[in-house]
Amino acid sequence: MRLPRRRLFTLGGAALVATLPPPTRAYPFTLGVASGDPLPTGVLLWTRLAPRPLEPAGGLPPVRCPVSWQVAEDSAFRTVVRSGDTVARPEYGHAVHLDVQGLRPGREYFYRFRSGGHLSPVGRTRTAPAKNASPASMRFAIASCQAYGDGYYEAWRHLAADDLDVVFFLGDYIYEGAIDSAGGSRMDTGLRLPDTFELETDTLDLYRMRYALYRTDPDLQAAHAAVPWVLTWDDHEVQDNYAAGTPRFTTVPAADFLVRRANAYRAYWENQPLRPPRQPAGPDMSLYRRFRFGDLAHAYVLDTRQYRSDQACGDSLRANCADRNDPARTLLGVPQRDWLLARMGRSEARWNLLAQQVMMAECRYGGPANRLDMDKWDGYAADRERILALAARHPGTVVLSGDIHYNYAADLRVRPEAPVVGVELVGTSITSGGDGSDTTPQLDMQREYNPHLRLANGQRGYVRCELTRDRLRADYRVMSRVTTRGGTISTRASLVSERARPGLVTA
Repeated sequence: MRLPRRRLFTLGGAALVATLPPPTRAYPFTLGVASGDPLPTGVLLWTRLAPRPLEPAGGLPPVRCPVSWQVAEDSAFRTVVRSGDTVARPEYGHAVHLDVQGLRPGREYFYRFRSGGHLSPVGRTRTAPAKNASPASMRFAIASCQAYGDGYYEAWRHLAADDLDVVFFLGDYIYEGAIDSAGGSRMDTGLRLPDTFELETDTLDLYRMRYALYRTDPDLQAAHAAVPWVLTWDDHEVQDNYAAGTPRFTTVPAADFLVRRANAYRAYWENQPLRPPRQPAGPDMSLYRRFRFGDLAHAYVLDTRQYRSDQACGDSLRANCADRNDPARTLLGVPQRDWLLARMGRSEARWNLLAQQVMMAECRYGGPANRLDMDKWDGYAADRERILALAARHPGTVVLSGDIHYNYAADLRVRPEAPVVGVELVGTSITSGGDGSDTTPQLDMQREYNPHLRLANGQRGYVRCELTRDRLRADYRVMSRVTTRGGTISTRASLVSERARPGLVTA
């Protein structure tokens, strides 16, 4: 994507606007813009053309559409540093993935697109620090679980106003179930969704339309435009609680489920700021990867869905399930687990961040049965022990999780009586589960049966973090409500952990 310097000087920001031809079609940037997977010298830029986003092809004919782009050092595009032309292809839903290289490390940039005589919104992004840099700090947020029909995305609007270096999105970007014409709990009678949204998603067209619906939300667009995202998926991007090639419902043949998984993975790649090497091949898509933020932090983005053993003892909450301790069972799959252990074992970073989907800390659900959740790391005890045993030898392990629509903060130990070797921050949902509440009878019981939990809360929102060379601070930001507009945000709790003495305490 690099251009000769002479051309860079002839295509300035003003030139882009001045040379816009008359519009040839309806406004195509209805899904906004995004950036992601920041490297020291590059970042992935994304958009997708869709003049009528809730139609199967986004309202475009099956032809290639020219798209121009610019990256600048300022939001007014006076100093354009990279620019070029590409095409949006119908076979990829007219999505655009630009791997822009040649940028400077640790710098803020602005970007935009044009197509058919229209300009896109302006996005802000940021490259990672140089590999040999020693940053004093970084600011990031974790978020997950944004069921469109469960509420409004105003938490994203608040996150967009935070000064962040990166957002880790930990799964359940879409939900596969039916949505009524008013958008479920949003009860937006002006929305008037087509009847096709009342079908469960399983075809490529339906998955594409589901992403389009989500991405039309202005608050979600604002969050994507404000900061680069690093994403992984959980289960609802395909089907609730699926495991590798095993569907949740055994009435579906495995071969048929893999067709559905292929459709879901393809739509996921088309609609996220992921580099072309992540593009799926049939029902397979490599998503685990590592990002370096100088010597301050290495972030390992994991995939706990595609390679896992089927849930033990029939899934769900179980007591006395011995199979969960079978050393042959794996949540990560052997290649991914070996990759993680090898890189963590060699890491020279001050902190190692594990950005992944499901809660790692043991979480007993209390009562006489004292059940454990077989869909979480509790159902894959051998994999967890291997990782925590390594963490015991490498200070600075922080696990970042989502999935369960509750805020938790937990100390991590190899065994209950052993020393703390790391900490886990579990972020609640953006909307999934509706308004939520500060506590519930279930949370009260979990606090009693899990003394390593430092926080348990049931409101919506996200977790904002600041990492310095010796300390982690986590602010749990919660919304007053999400099912109606106008919810306010506040900090429910702030916790810190020292790298040299892991363990969460109130800030």
